Amino acid sequence: MHIVRSAGLWSDAGMQRLPRADAFEYDMAAREPKLTVAQGERFVLETEDAESGLIRSESDLPTPETLGERWAREESNPVAGPVAVEGARAGDVLAVTIHDIVVDEQGYTAFIPGIGPLHDSARYPDCHGPFTRIVRHLPGPSGTTSDGVGVLDESTRWNLLPHIGTIGTAPLRAAAAGADTVYGQGAHGGNIDCRDISRGNTVLLPVAVDGGLLYAGDVHASQADSEYYGVADETRAELTLSCRVLSGRSIPAPRVVTPESIVQLHSAKPLEDAIGQAFLWMIDWLVEDFGFAPRDAYMHMGINPDVRINVYQMTKLGRLNYTAGVQFPRKQLPDTGAELLPS
Repeated sequence: MHIVRSAGLWSDAGMQRLPRADAFEYDMAAREPKLTVAQGERFVLETEDAESGLIRSESDLPTPETLGERWAREESNPVAGPVAVEGARAGDVLAVTIHDIVVDEQGYTAFIPGIGPLHDSARYPDCHGPFTRIVRHLPGPSGTTSDGVGVLDESTRWNLLPHIGTIGTAPLRAAAAGADTVYGQGAHGGNIDCRDISRGNTVLLPVAVDGGLLYAGDVHASQADSEYYGVADETRAELTLSCRVLSGRSIPAPRVVTPESIVQLHSAKPLEDAIGQAFLWMIDWLVEDFGFAPRDAYMHMGINPDVRINVYQMTKLGRLNYTAGVQFPRKQLPDTGAELLPS
């Protein structure tokens, strides 16, 4: 099988790698791939943080003076790619397995003036911003930061849960267009900040153009539910991924498969629309792929305590939609449907 190796480099482990210099795309347009991989082949993407590496200390404040023309052009959440996958054709589904996410030794969080629920609070003026706090990342049991510890100060630390904040395939649009990495959310993916897109899990994405043309970046070392004030623990990272093509399948929006559950995502406003549509698409998933009777699938949505709602992103930022997910336990899925899930 012939593999085109363009801007990619070889890593020490023998995997193709896109260096961080190739992680500065701000839309997911159908452009020439920087890397082409075979199905099942592991590869590495080096990614930059949400503000393009311009915030590296607590004196780097989230202001136009620091972020310059990037803000003027609404260029945040840079992504690496595109990566073409051999055999992916328009109308297929791309299953992207996340083998590892190793984050940088530090990340940052910030209060951005004019953004966040407390941006004009008279009660809490110190939450207005601009403000930057560096979060240190210590290695965990693996010896890397993929299972490390976040340190805010000497008395405040937590286990990291690195995940990919912005991920997607190129949508079907004109060659010069694409989905931007801030407001561009849709069936292709985008800035969805789903913390289940993490190590050991697989994200399912629709394929709109041949090759799939995968993009990924905007890694968070950790994030609270909803990313309340719009900034998580933003960081550089190295992603180890592989892809498989599910032919003859179609999905309406990104889905996630974990060892314990399946998750249907949707981005919309208001929040109840995001949740309501995710519920309907979960019912479709159970009926179409796993043979549930519609009535049985519907009853699960009301009585099964393992059916959960996750609010991943609820950031009040312009036209950015909220992202929610409905989670269903794999232990309730029939064995006959196992072949419909990525291994």
